[in-house]
Amino acid sequence: MPIRVRRTRRARKSGRTLVVAAAAALMAALVAPTGAQADVAQAAAPVRESQPVHSYADAVRESVWVDTGLDGDRDGRTDRVAVDIVRPREPAAAGRKIPVVMDASPYYSCCGRGNEGQKKTYDADGNPVQFPLYYDNFFVPRGYAFVAVDLAGTSRSDGCDDVGGRSDIQSAKAVVDWLNGRARGYTTRTGNDRARATTWSTGDVGMIGKSWDGTIANGVAATGVEGLKTIVPIGAISSWYDYFHSQGAPLYNANPTWLSDYVNSPEGRARCGAVQDRIAADTPYSGDWTRAWTERDYVPDASRVKASVFVVHGQQDLNVRANQFGQWWDALAAQGVERKIWLSQTGHVDPFDFRRADWVRTLHRWFDHYLLGYDNGIDREPMADVERAPDRWSTDRVWPARAASATTLRPGTGAAPGVGALTPSRAPAGATETFTDDPALGETDWAAQIDRSTPSKAGFVTVPLTRDLRLSGPSTVTVTATPTTATAHLSAVLVDLGPDTVRDYAAAGEGITTLPERTCWGASTPGDSACFKETRARTANVQYTIVSRGWADLGTWADPRAERPLTPGRAYAFTLKLAATDHVVPAGHRLALIIGGTDKDLIDPPSTTPTLTLDLARTSARLPLVGGAEAFARATAGSSSAARVAPGAPPLSGVAGPRSDRPIPEGAAR
Repeated sequence: MPIRVRRTRRARKSGRTLVVAAAAALMAALVAPTGAQADVAQAAAPVRESQPVHSYADAVRESVWVDTGLDGDRDGRTDRVAVDIVRPREPAAAGRKIPVVMDASPYYSCCGRGNEGQKKTYDADGNPVQFPLYYDNFFVPRGYAFVAVDLAGTSRSDGCDDVGGRSDIQSAKAVVDWLNGRARGYTTRTGNDRARATTWSTGDVGMIGKSWDGTIANGVAATGVEGLKTIVPIGAISSWYDYFHSQGAPLYNANPTWLSDYVNSPEGRARCGAVQDRIAADTPYSGDWTRAWTERDYVPDASRVKASVFVVHGQQDLNVRANQFGQWWDALAAQGVERKIWLSQTGHVDPFDFRRADWVRTLHRWFDHYLLGYDNGIDREPMADVERAPDRWSTDRVWPARAASATTLRPGTGAAPGVGALTPSRAPAGATETFTDDPALGETDWAAQIDRSTPSKAGFVTVPLTRDLRLSGPSTVTVTATPTTATAHLSAVLVDLGPDTVRDYAAAGEGITTLPERTCWGASTPGDSACFKETRARTANVQYTIVSRGWADLGTWADPRAERPLTPGRAYAFTLKLAATDHVVPAGHRLALIIGGTDKDLIDPPSTTPTLTLDLARTSARLPLVGGAEAFARATAGSSSAARVAPGAPPLSGVAGPRSDRPIPEGAAR
């Protein structure tokens, strides 16, 4: 149902419905310039948008250290995290309190933030000068404070980073508590002089951030902390297990220890060896589920979320993969959380760099509504924006699409081995396809050779569509597979076969090109510019597009939390979960399901080289087709299988996919 109906228990509890006159007076007091005439003028009509009426140059810039209550580095004193603050001077001078936009990150010192890798800078006295990104430049003049938190163990904070665990989440939650008067803050890292936020902060907080930063926002929201009104997770993790494994199959660098070492400050590295050893011991490469993964899984705690959630994710993000937003979104939906979503064609890219003007405008209205209480209508607008082609977007009142229905399609044999059909009909008993795991090949190799008989994959393809066919939501693929060895990994990939122009997510920039020209988004100072390099879509002309992916260790067939050896020659039934997507397969194209072993550069291979035989009569895909089975029937009616490319034809070409020379992602990368 539309967002406007989702003003559930959270909306009622927060009391956002205001008497118009009272709301106008309150909002005017928050953003108006000093002077009685300005106050009267703004009180005369409802305020719908905060304006840049405060001086950014004269803003208060200060650092506070907030006590987390934890002693992660075991030095006998509770850890304090560094909190850098910039806030307009005028509201405090007039006795008015303001809300907070907060970005809690491990990257402010080690690696930088944003497309230009900006880091925090300080003057000779240690006072903050540059706050990375545009949040401070844009929102501080509009009556917000911006708060940048260094996670424990990073930059100027005590403790140790524990990669999404209790310390990470408490680093930011403690700051929300401090902003609401429930935690202690100090003016120095080791001193006893108290710093209080309740003199200037309303306690209302909106957390935002890309990747690891957005992950922390998810985790803090899952604690149900009071005062957190909204979060904006961009390309963020919802379960760290699913960042390092997929249904038991290890993904790249399938242990978080190196990430802790990567982001910890030099002092942190020296004192945090024991923490890193504990992380390594508690998160086995095997993919077995442990208590450490439970601690780092925020999805089961969606019932605690009181904040609204604005999700942004790249559907071709091969770092923080699309299953991360899908499972979080579904859990939030089940709890009636107010939410909004943008899905792009990019990889791991911030919307500031693929849809800048619309993004800033939308984010401004979002924060105005949830932090200032403005009734600007954003909660009643369409829930979802989806990028259909580079820079071409559509909207949906709800997401996934209301008419999407899980529809069963089944693989069948074709004219040559491994070149089969995808239809609603069950294959006859005894029909099989066989492939041998080849870790040197992956989804793009399989898709390029879809109409050829190759030993590394089994492919199943529809006839050319006579109408567009839309997928909206997550998919599953259930296989019955017989391995020849004691270990085996599986991959399932949905592919749109046909020519298109898409964002080149596999190239540097993951779908964008950075330009030398700059545009400005807010006010600047000599040490903190509001001007950032522009970007444009980087595109590729392709003959196929990967729509969705899923990977698994067949050894978890009986227990998803523990791998066990397979018995060669025994058939195993297993269901792979494919990431949520929203994609339209155009008329004239074909939809393909590919089942293979190791997906090169995306999962690690098993310890053996299995050959797997699929029982096609007991293998099927459940796809979220808009219009369901009837839509599939209409889209394939009147088409001829003769239009398919014959086996042996030249391979197709598409976006290259993950590259072997691609740098190791920086965890929930920058």
